[in-house]
Amino acid sequence: MIQSRQREPFASLVLYHLFKWSVVSPALHGYFRGRVYGVEKVPRVDPLIVVSNHASYFDPPMLSCAVGRPVAFMAKEELFQVPILKQAISLYGAYPVKRGSGDRGAIRAALNALEGGWAVGVFLEGTRTEDGLIHEPKLGAAMIAAKAGVPLLPVGLIGTEQIVREGSALPKNAPVTIRIGDIIPPPPSTKREALQEVTDRCAKIINELHALGR
Repeated sequence: MIQSRQREPFASLVLYHLFKWSVVSPALHGYFRGRVYGVEKVPRVDPLIVVSNHASYFDPPMLSCAVGRPVAFMAKEELFQVPILKQAISLYGAYPVKRGSGDRGAIRAALNALEGGWAVGVFLEGTRTEDGLIHEPKLGAAMIAAKAGVPLLPVGLIGTEQIVREGSALPKNAPVTIRIGDIIPPPPSTKREALQEVTDRCAKIINELHALGR
């Protein structure tokens, strides 16, 4: 169980809202004709693990925009060695993961972000899928939730799998819908059975949200 601050750093909140309202929100609701359902289910304070499907590089900023609070995602450690970029992505919530450190390094980095009051984003399958569905969910999000004692929030991203067109440098203005599910309590222990049960529940809910479509 972690002892965490209630909210993200103030500077990060300011940067989040600047980027959200100047870039991400106009793109999501304008260019991609975005619809967001279930925003009222998102806790405004305290650490949280946001779990979702993943089909596009556009998913992280759209997800963070939709839930109405900054969401910290992992980033390569090398990015934190670049002046200015380091400060910028740190303020926006990215946390470093060392190449080759495996699951332990990612989990430790996520726990550190949670201790800072962040909502941490985890793509349940760990990589993008062509159809936007979750086929082989990983136990990492449930493990983090169990160790930190924080809840999970399942989110379904619909339509982002159609944004990137092969051979085109411009994203397709495919309609995007984001559906937010109900809060799921953390696993009662770090035993595999408990982690698997919560992971399967998250995957099932996210795929059901995706199936609702537009």
